[in-house]
Amino acid sequence: MSSRSVSSASPAHSARTRSRLAALAVATASCATYAVVVTAPAHAATVAIHDIQGSTRVSPLVGQAVADVPGVVTGVRTYGSSKGFWFQDPNPDADPATSEGVFVFTSSAPTVKAGDAVTVSGTVTEYVPGGASSGNQSLTEISKPTVTVVSSGNAIPVTTISAKSVPDAYTPAGDSAANGSVNGLTLQPRKYALDYYESLEGQNVRIGSSRVVTASDPYTELWVTVKPHENATQRGGTRYGSYESQNTGRLQVQSLGATADFPVADVGDVLKGTTEGPLDYNSYGGYTLVARELGSLKQSGLARETTRAQKSNELAVATYNVENLDPGDATFEEHAAAIVDNLRSPDIVSLEEIQDNNGATNDGTVAADQTMAKLTDAIVAAGGPRYEWRSIDPVNNADGGEPGGNIRQVFLFNPERVSFTDRPGGDATTAVGVTSAGKNKAALTASPGRVDPANAAWTNSRKPLAGEFTFRGKTVFVIANHFASKGGDQGLTSQYQPPTRSSETQRHAQATVVNSFVKDILKVQKNADVITLGDINDFEFSGTAKLLEDGGALWSAIKSLPKSERYTYDYQGNSQVLDQILVSPSIRSKGSFRYDSVHINSEFHDQISDHDPQVLRLRP
Repeated sequence: MSSRSVSSASPAHSARTRSRLAALAVATASCATYAVVVTAPAHAATVAIHDIQGSTRVSPLVGQAVADVPGVVTGVRTYGSSKGFWFQDPNPDADPATSEGVFVFTSSAPTVKAGDAVTVSGTVTEYVPGGASSGNQSLTEISKPTVTVVSSGNAIPVTTISAKSVPDAYTPAGDSAANGSVNGLTLQPRKYALDYYESLEGQNVRIGSSRVVTASDPYTELWVTVKPHENATQRGGTRYGSYESQNTGRLQVQSLGATADFPVADVGDVLKGTTEGPLDYNSYGGYTLVARELGSLKQSGLARETTRAQKSNELAVATYNVENLDPGDATFEEHAAAIVDNLRSPDIVSLEEIQDNNGATNDGTVAADQTMAKLTDAIVAAGGPRYEWRSIDPVNNADGGEPGGNIRQVFLFNPERVSFTDRPGGDATTAVGVTSAGKNKAALTASPGRVDPANAAWTNSRKPLAGEFTFRGKTVFVIANHFASKGGDQGLTSQYQPPTRSSETQRHAQATVVNSFVKDILKVQKNADVITLGDINDFEFSGTAKLLEDGGALWSAIKSLPKSERYTYDYQGNSQVLDQILVSPSIRSKGSFRYDSVHINSEFHDQISDHDPQVLRLRP
């Protein structure tokens, strides 16, 4: 499974395993332990907020004591582990690179209120959300403060963020002499979006009516875009189409108010009117408008998609990540309805993240027959076929994911439409091979079987599951995959630009192994119909996809869709591809296949999985 660690526009899979550092009832903005980037000898100085912020990401006064810094309180945070308030100088300097606002970390609930004119004395610090190892930018703060209220009811200064104010270019390249960090670079807020947001760090900002591009979540946060035409999808999202297309209009929104007041929003809804509050920076998405005032929600009425049913001579093959499904879950009926109603009962379904019979209980259980019985029964109850299934139990705790869960891929198939070729010999550690079954006809040595499971590429990761099917007298080879997650990758708002995608090293190795196995099939049978599918955990334009496609052995069929429809996952305001179905040359050359990314989860606040299923209909 994927983790919730930040990555280059990607994610994590399971919200259940998502680690947050503040109370679940509120979205966090800081963690309890503060990280000081630099400590200098302390001395008192009378300065303005823009002197503290400076023209780079790190304060020129970090570690120093400051006295009687004036400003107006713009927002107060009384919850979580980062209690404090923001205040702002209503008399800005002439330098657009220097922010006029800053956060004051009080550690206990502050007693000031918005509109209070105050003076603050304390120590300038740089806190890194997530810790220095996260690669995140730092947040300039005043800690250990002494606060004096001068007056109340003052006007609150505000800066409007709009499509016109945010540059189209995302970020400068980091300083090669500083390991690619942008921290020491002078901000260019009129040229780069990240610099623009940084130049407003701590200030009170406002956005007008803005479209929701990632649905609200249990942590009372959502994402909007202030650029409505930027890489828009057909259903209201913002598409992530390359490593250079970060989508500068995306902005996370949280609330300073009661969590009950936070809107329940889906992609395409509009946060109408004014949303206003301090601009913060946190571990889970970077720059965040922490709203003192929230706009009203106008719902778009986005509906879950339903694909068409396959024709009698079409084979429908699907992939669906069901997010850590185990017998204790309450989502079986909903997953069954999705397979029957929205996917129209595909002939073959590759399921990812099927857990063992007792889920996360870490007691050595690896069998998943109870999980699958519950799902197949639920499908029948939903009006679907009596699916059969094939899988291979993993070695306990050897395939990554939630400890004790033993997630694996499983083939579902409708025996009324397709037959599975059972060939014994496959187990958790035995590699499936390819043999000749006659003139120019390939066969698997085991079905189901695992692809090169001892290869180091699969360490703590799911091993591919290969199976041999027959549809209307023709053999179709299917390889179900769940590649390594993006956990550990640096985020798009990292201080290191471009961010490091360390996790892709393992996925590249995995893609090479799968590509080699497909080539083994094609060496025996040049015109073999091979489908490689699953949660690839990487984009259709990624190096991982290119390695899977190497030598023309495979082609990612999601590229047959218009660009505005190419997404299976929604993360931090970016609709993106993680799930793929790749086909061999014989399938692609026929040109008779149809691809559908069936959007039933990723765009919705009440999703039953964080992935959208994919369906390929073809005529073998």
